[in-house]
Amino acid sequence: MKQKLTDIAAWIQANGQQMDGIIVQGASIDSRTVKEGDLFIPFRGEQVNGHKYVKQAIEKGAVASLWMIDEPNPPEQLPLIFVDDPEFALQEIARTYRGLLDCKVIGITGSNGKTSTKDLIASVLSPYYNVRKTVGNYNNELGLPLTILSLDEDTEFAVLEMGMSNFGEISFLSKLARPHYVVITNIGEAHLQDLGSREGIAKAKFEIVDGLIPGGKLFYDGDEVLLKDFVSQTTGIDLFSFGKDDQNALSYQSVQSVENGSLFTTVGILEDEFMIPVYGSHQVKNTLAAILLADQIGLSVEDIQKALSKATLTDMRMQPLLSESGVLFINDAYNSAPTSLSAALDFMNETELRSKKWVILGDMLELGENEQKYHESFAGKLIAMNLEGVLLYGPLMESLYNELQKRDAKMKLVWSSDDFEPITDVIHKFTDEKSIVLLKGSRGLELENMLGIMMGNVDNI
Repeated sequence: MKQKLTDIAAWIQANGQQMDGIIVQGASIDSRTVKEGDLFIPFRGEQVNGHKYVKQAIEKGAVASLWMIDEPNPPEQLPLIFVDDPEFALQEIARTYRGLLDCKVIGITGSNGKTSTKDLIASVLSPYYNVRKTVGNYNNELGLPLTILSLDEDTEFAVLEMGMSNFGEISFLSKLARPHYVVITNIGEAHLQDLGSREGIAKAKFEIVDGLIPGGKLFYDGDEVLLKDFVSQTTGIDLFSFGKDDQNALSYQSVQSVENGSLFTTVGILEDEFMIPVYGSHQVKNTLAAILLADQIGLSVEDIQKALSKATLTDMRMQPLLSESGVLFINDAYNSAPTSLSAALDFMNETELRSKKWVILGDMLELGENEQKYHESFAGKLIAMNLEGVLLYGPLMESLYNELQKRDAKMKLVWSSDDFEPITDVIHKFTDEKSIVLLKGSRGLELENMLGIMMGNVDNI
């Protein structure tokens, strides 16, 4: 982004001061991480008033700042644009800048797998195009505008993740981004407490088509029954389904876990063999979206295979890590919900990478009034898996612990509400180079901190 500050003020029909000759190259809402050339966006909340940090942001490299009209004492010597609402102004600046870009936009949403799918799509396109993607969790009504404003003007593909917690939010983001391609990964249980049902979640996720440009393409999880009604009512969009069912436009079979990832074959629009450096059939399904999209863009099978074999995924998504003692950890600790936990356990049940299998499971959050039942429901699946041990962490996992005890589970069983030590002690005492350990829990538990205690020196595989 290289735009005159005076032009940006004109985009939002705002007045300012000291604006002449200033070029803006990005935007920031945090004075601690502001970059050279940024426009600083201060927010005023109950606890913090960002206007207090405007001078600090400019000292660190910001070239100008927004300033709320009703905020007193604007510093006269600094370049400022005066606005009624900084959040709305940020979104409108991003909306206008998006209209100036020639890049193709790919929008991604879903209950689980959207970040991995974003990474896989960016990985398959990056060797051949100038690609930018959402960084971290910048996928909401503040993060998406900041991501758009971070795009270089010569970007060819922007891969944008879209998250939500309630109705209307995905629609807003899609209309802001105006994607050419959209992907819906799956419908899980996250945000049940806000949306009421999985049907409600499906409706909210499907809002991603609202901003799709004419002639755009939708790639969706064809195994998800809840999406089918929405798809059947959709016109004027090219539709591509992916999943395990061979009735999809692209499906997968014969997934094999190898030392450096997953090997699988595809059936449908493309029929060939692919390898990705990550584990789990659910990650293979996410990869199908990347393969379909890359095929529609025009990449050859050979191009896709080569790029996917070197794909880089965000940490804590079925990430294989080898400890100094030889234990293989599968770090899937970024988040957890019943759908994604079930998929991770399926991988552990099927894998032959190591003979001694352990799982460390943290609470699944945001499940609403049936949270206890969701946790207890995994008892039967765990008992059937021939595990060495099930180690549970967090207050909600007590219900699963009690259920496993009732069923006289034969594996080693530990539950800890808020202390890592009972779990890390077991791992240190009872695991060795023949052991594989899954770590899975919701983001709020930060189980990666437990992983650091258990692993010592770590090697990515």
